[in-house]
Amino acid sequence: MEWVKGFFDTLLLVYRNILPIAVVIIGFQLFIVRRPLPNPKKILTGFGFVIIGISFFLLGLDNVLFPVGKLMATQLTTREFISSTGHTGGNWLSYVWVYVFAACLGFAATLAEPSLLAIAIKMEHISGGTIGAWGLRLAVSTGVAAGLALGTFRIVTGFSLYYLMVAGYSIVILQTAFAPKLIRAIAYDSGGITTSTVTVPLVTALGLGLSGQIPGRNPALDGFGLIALASLFPTIAVLGYAQIAQWLSRVSGPR
Repeated sequence: MEWVKGFFDTLLLVYRNILPIAVVIIGFQLFIVRRPLPNPKKILTGFGFVIIGISFFLLGLDNVLFPVGKLMATQLTTREFISSTGHTGGNWLSYVWVYVFAACLGFAATLAEPSLLAIAIKMEHISGGTIGAWGLRLAVSTGVAAGLALGTFRIVTGFSLYYLMVAGYSIVILQTAFAPKLIRAIAYDSGGITTSTVTVPLVTALGLGLSGQIPGRNPALDGFGLIALASLFPTIAVLGYAQIAQWLSRVSGPR
C-alpha cells in the first residue's frame, strides 16, 4: 500500500536525522565521561519510540495539517466568499476573515502547545504563584494571535517584514527596561516556546497557502515570515502582562 511505503520512507529519513544525536550522546557517555550507558535497553527503546513518533507526526503534517491550512487559506480568499461578505474590491478589507482566522488559529494552537503548558506550570511553581500558569498561557496565546493577524495582513498588502520586525523589537527593548526582572527571561523564551510542534506546521501552511492565492504574491518571498511575527509578539504580550500585573498590584496594595 502507498501509505505503508510512505511511512517506511519517512521512518528511514527520521532515523538518519536522529542517528547523529544518538552518536553524540553515546559518544560523550563512553569516551568523555567514560562510563557505561545506564539502562541501555530503556535508552534504545526510547530512541525507537522517538523515531516512530516523529515519523507518524511528519505523516500527519503532510496528510492533514498542511492541506487543511492551505485549504482554509484558499476558501477564505475566493471571489465567491469575499463577495458573500459584502466586499467586492481587492483591498485589504476584503480579507478581514483571513485575519480573524489566523488570529483564532494562532490562539487555539498556542493554548494547546504542550511545551507552553509545561513552562507555564514550572513558572507558576518557581514564582510561588506570582505568575499564574493560565495568565501566562493566555498572554502568550494572545501575542501569537496578534502576530499572525498582522502577518497575514502583511501578506495581503505586501508590506515589508523588515519594518514590522524593527518596530516590534524596538517595543520589546523599551518594555524590557520597565518590566519586572522576574518575567524578562521567560518573556524572551516565549517566542521559542510557541513556535513548536503544533503551531509551526499550521502557520507555515497558512502563509504558503495565502501567498499562493493573493494576486501578485510569491510564496517563496511572501509566504514566510509568519513564524517570525509569531515569535516576536508573545514577548511583547508577556512583558505587557507582567507590567499590567505589577501596576495592578501597586494600585490594589496597602495604602
